[in-house]
Amino acid sequence: MALVTNNLVLPHKIETEETTTQKYGRFIISPLESGFGTTLGTALRRVLLSSLPGAAVTSIRVSDVHHEFSAIPGVREDMTQLILQIKQLRFNLFEVESARLRLEHRGEGTVTAADIICPPEVEIVNTDLYLFTVDAANAHVEMEFEVRLGRGYTQPEERGRLPIGEIPIDAIFSPIRRVNFEVEPARVGQRTNYDRLTIEIWSDGTIRPKEALAEAASILMNHLKIMGGVEPEPWELPEEVGEETDNARTFLYERPIEELDLSVRVFNSLKRTGITTVGDVIDMLERGPDAMLAIRNFGEKSLDELVDKLREKGYYDTDNDDDADFVEGQEFVEE
Repeated sequence: MALVTNNLVLPHKIETEETTTQKYGRFIISPLESGFGTTLGTALRRVLLSSLPGAAVTSIRVSDVHHEFSAIPGVREDMTQLILQIKQLRFNLFEVESARLRLEHRGEGTVTAADIICPPEVEIVNTDLYLFTVDAANAHVEMEFEVRLGRGYTQPEERGRLPIGEIPIDAIFSPIRRVNFEVEPARVGQRTNYDRLTIEIWSDGTIRPKEALAEAASILMNHLKIMGGVEPEPWELPEEVGEETDNARTFLYERPIEELDLSVRVFNSLKRTGITTVGDVIDMLERGPDAMLAIRNFGEKSLDELVDKLREKGYYDTDNDDDADFVEGQEFVEE
């Protein structure tokens, strides 16, 4: 089943594959008009990777450390290595835009994200993330992290002036780690020049891929509404067989003859006669070849070209060479 608006075929719904998890999703959008698969795939991919909000650590304070190139007393890793691990922390923030987290460790041992002390409005998603190892038995390590909401990527220089001892770090806010899309042919009735868009989304676990796709689409729509003004209201092809056949026939009959990609000579001959739609062509052909050959400057070669184009576009049954019949009952089938 598909939707039709302004003579354009639109997908009825998005198919979600069973392999979808909290961090991975595969979605199929079909059928789409030719070219729309790449258009939508590119736009959605860019928005998914750059424009969804997320939370990340933007600065860190470590006891007895004053810059990012220092060693940390009693810790195996230096500040540069620690910052690389800190940047992998993923958070969910609830009803706040920033929060302050703490970490305190005494004695030897391995420290993970689960050791970070969080306020109720902050959740660490990857609590099993390794942070650092303390080698000294008498070591006492204290740290504080500033977590903020943001979009995309920001550099340390964007933090502005910070208190002494507060080290700014670059932050990757985007909750989407990777996006792939693929465009394949799809069939609508006898026509195979439609698109089938498959999108794969990998997230960091703070947002489900399906929710991310919906949010990216919403961001695009909010921008396009400004230019579009009024949203079109699509109508759905009814499921009743009789009505579906009539509506599909009407939809295909109203397609302009420009879609047949005819030669200039044939196109002008039809236009001068007042034939402007595929339906007009079908009506003339149903009267027999003589009706078409009676058109000025329209000979047998023109007739052959016209019939070939109709078959190529799927408006005629290619199995019947003598008297090609218009395909009335077009079903929407994916390929």
